[in-house]
Amino acid sequence: MVRNPLTPEERERGERLGQLLREARGGRSMVEVAATAGISAETLRKIETGRAPTPAFFTVAALARALGLSMDDIDHRTLRPVRKLPVAVP
Repeated sequence: MVRNPLTPEERERGERLGQLLREARGGRSMVEVAATAGISAETLRKIETGRAPTPAFFTVAALARALGLSMDDIDHRTLRPVRKLPVAVP
């Protein structure tokens, strides 16, 4: 199966998700959070670094639960497109 390349927007969303997860993890180790979520530490590492910018829904849900985030938190901070204001031309 051939996968289509990710769009720049998908890559940006993945980066925002990774940043949110790192912030929510705080001082907890990747191993601890991954074990709580039922995923491998390598999977969490890939998501946090943006190497896996489009993780499966259930993976995101498990991480949200492990980190005390709501899916609304994730939606508002990562999935909503960043609105760019138009630039006025003098």
